[in-house]
Amino acid sequence: MGARKRLAAEKRKAAQKNMYFAKLKGVPSSPRKMRYVVDMVRGLEVNRALAVLRFSNKAASKDVEKLLRSAIANWEVKNDRKAEDGELFVSRVFVDEGVTLKRMRPAPQGRGYRIRKRSNHVTLYVDKIPVDTKPNDEKE
Repeated sequence: MGARKRLAAEKRKAAQKNMYFAKLKGVPSSPRKMRYVVDMVRGLEVNRALAVLRFSNKAASKDVEKLLRSAIANWEVKNDRKAEDGELFVSRVFVDEGVTLKRMRPAPQGRGYRIRKRSNHVTLYVDKIPVDTKPNDEKE
C-alpha cells in the first residue's frame, strides 16, 4: 500500500472512532423491501424507533430492530456508560444492494425463466441529540 492510501485509510479510521454504527450484511430480502422499513425510522429517537419497529408488520423490521439494538450497544461500549432516554437518535441509515443469486425456474415449452434472489446490506448510525443552548423562542 502506498503512503497516500495509507494516510487516507488512517484518516478514515480516526474519523470512524467518533461515529457509532452497526452493519448488517447479506440480508436475504430485496433492497426495496428493506428501504420501506428503514425510511420509517430515519431521524427518530432510538426508543421511538424501537417501538415503531416492534409493532411493524414487515418481516424486515425484525432485522432492523436487531441492528438498531447493536448500534446502541456500540455507542454504550465506546462511551463506557448506558444511553439515557431521549439521548440518541438514528442519524443516518441506508440500504445497499448485496449479491444477487441467479436461479432458473421451469417455464412452458421447455424454456427457463430467470429468478433473481436479491440481498442487501444495511448500515445504521446513531448519534447524540444536539442540545441547543437557547430554546427557539428566546433567540431574539
